[in-house]
Amino acid sequence: MDTIVLGNAEITRVAELPAKGRARDYVFPDVPVEHWQAHENWLAPTFLDPAADEIHMVIQTWLIRSEGRTILIDTGIGNDRERPAMPSFHRLKTHYLGELAAAGVRPQDVDTVICTHIHGDHVGWNTRLTDDGEWRPTFPHAQYVISRADFDYWNPANGHRTRSGPQMANVFEDSVTPVHQAGQTVLWEGDHHDIDAQLRIEPAPGHTPGSSVVWLRSGTDRAVFAGDLLHSPLQIAEPDDCPGFDEHEPRARESRRRVLGEAADRGALLFPAHFPGPGAAQVRRVGDRFALKEWAAWR
Repeated sequence: MDTIVLGNAEITRVAELPAKGRARDYVFPDVPVEHWQAHENWLAPTFLDPAADEIHMVIQTWLIRSEGRTILIDTGIGNDRERPAMPSFHRLKTHYLGELAAAGVRPQDVDTVICTHIHGDHVGWNTRLTDDGEWRPTFPHAQYVISRADFDYWNPANGHRTRSGPQMANVFEDSVTPVHQAGQTVLWEGDHHDIDAQLRIEPAPGHTPGSSVVWLRSGTDRAVFAGDLLHSPLQIAEPDDCPGFDEHEPRARESRRRVLGEAADRGALLFPAHFPGPGAAQVRRVGDRFALKEWAAWR
């Protein structure tokens, strides 16, 4: 499995679904094709298939082990979900827990789950369907850390009208409500939330109201786990380009530029949720935009 060591933290990529092509104009309906063509030389073939007019995305999570702690950032889609409006998420049977086991982690070993935001491909393995037909926490000893802003926004009881539509009610009810009812949620708010001396969550709203990024500071090394701040490396070079899934595009652009700038200035390794291939990268400033500096060196 892909692993990298930063300071005294070991980071492992745990994939739920491999890279898959998705129609470019479905994921990025408002981004002109000329943007893709301008960057085709470094996006293809790993992130872009020009002939099929598809971009490549993976469903993956990040496992952090440091100082005796076992932390998951995001939990993928999950199995057995009723997602008729999202066919690629509907009634899956993946081997995610087997992938986690291959990394040496059992569900009971995880002490913290950080949800960068509440979407169906980031909170699914928060729970699993048990033999009695109930959704129960997958990680029985974990605290599930979720932003209060997202919790309130996606809670069907609050009746918000969202860009993602009514299918998000199912996501909340099977992947968030059970862990909250089990007393395992930590709902954070404010300008940051510290997990420990090395990990800090900070708001990065726009994709969802409570979207966040997770900063790692260990020794002299820095990293930022960016969730859905970026869906394609194109957005490094074109940070104002938004996918069709951002709830509030102006805020998403502002958050993207801010976090990319901080990552560049701090020399931090950037870990977005859906980049296939190298998966993580360092970036640098180029005028008012950004560029790839180098890809992560996994072992």
